[in-house]
Amino acid sequence: MLIHGLARNTGSMFFISRFLKQKNYWVVRVAYPSTDESIEYLAEQYLPPAIKECQKETKGQIHFVTHSLGGILVRQFFQDKSFPRIRRVVMLSPPNKGSEVSDFLKDSILYRWLNGPAGQQLSTESTSLPNQLKPIDLEVGVITGNSSYEPWFSLLSEGEDDGKVSVENARLDEMVDFLVVPNNHTFIMNDSGVMKQVDQFLRNGHFEKDTE
Repeated sequence: MLIHGLARNTGSMFFISRFLKQKNYWVVRVAYPSTDESIEYLAEQYLPPAIKECQKETKGQIHFVTHSLGGILVRQFFQDKSFPRIRRVVMLSPPNKGSEVSDFLKDSILYRWLNGPAGQQLSTESTSLPNQLKPIDLEVGVITGNSSYEPWFSLLSEGEDDGKVSVENARLDEMVDFLVVPNNHTFIMNDSGVMKQVDQFLRNGHFEKDTE
């Protein structure tokens, strides 16, 4: 299952969808109105139908590939649920500890209009939703970028970042593998190397590390 990010749509996951289909995965791109509702509502309303579709169409293991907010939806959904056939999730540029951009812009009328209720929930404060979620019982691999074409947002972060989320804030306590790549937040899922790493993790439960 492919889950897009905030203020995006299923089209943003087209290239990685095509790649995974070529690798013989059965793929569903989850459509959800990311800017209309809270994270809790989006997770409860839009993930169950996609899971049921996957359970109907395939008898094998079920995995998630998420971009940005999509990873938080998966974490929210699996706070109190378990499905025996669902095993792995690869999160691309997830704001697992929130986003400094959200901290800076959340009170802006334009930001609130563009990103809706979910955008208001992505701060780095200890009380924010991402920072209140418990560990999930899935094998989690995280890939995040350290390249940005938005230097004005990068000034908000300490250390490396992808223009929206710092490398440190992409980390998750329960992740089993972590990879930093020279990509930006917006288009990380379109990178051929990232796609190959996604396939590697879904098949083997770990990323392929450079041994040179």
